Amino acid sequence: MIDDVLLDAEERMQKTIDALQRELAGIRTGRAHPGLIERLEVDYYGTATPLNQIAGISAPEARMLVVQPWDRGSLNSIEKAIRGSELGLNPTNDGQLIRITIPPLTEERRKSLVKVVRNTVEENRVAVRNIRRDALSQVKDLLHGKEIGEDDERRAEHQIQELTNRYIGEADEIGKHKENEVLEV
Repeated sequence: MIDDVLLDAEERMQKTIDALQRELAGIRTGRAHPGLIERLEVDYYGTATPLNQIAGISAPEARMLVVQPWDRGSLNSIEKAIRGSELGLNPTNDGQLIRITIPPLTEERRKSLVKVVRNTVEENRVAVRNIRRDALSQVKDLLHGKEIGEDDERRAEHQIQELTNRYIGEADEIGKHKENEVLEV
């Protein structure tokens, strides 16, 4: 029973970390990487579709992305989605593919992006703590239902806290790495 609670908590915490990594991949750095735009929603024949599902995205140079749609009819909607995003990118359409030159970030923009990274990491920490709270609640319910003893409860609480510390530490490391990436000139 306790093992089920621990396993569930660990799975949920891992999913939270995975979501953090996906979200941070979309935050712009000085270098071009496909993760920057692959999750942009494009209006594809009336349906909001992630860009990586309708086009190939590559980074042939350090400051350039190339988007090659599988359907040339979607070029204009892809270009519109990139322009409309909060990334501040200006794509050029040559009728076959879209080139996006990544301009260098200003110092002010770098600092604001670091704040975004920190806020995102903090939201992730809160999510991990909420999972801890849920797991502790489940353990308390097991104790009140006389399914486990007090020693088992204390041991489970300790294990849940260790899990929480590990995943919060992992989120902090991911955040520090992204901050360094953003601040890198």
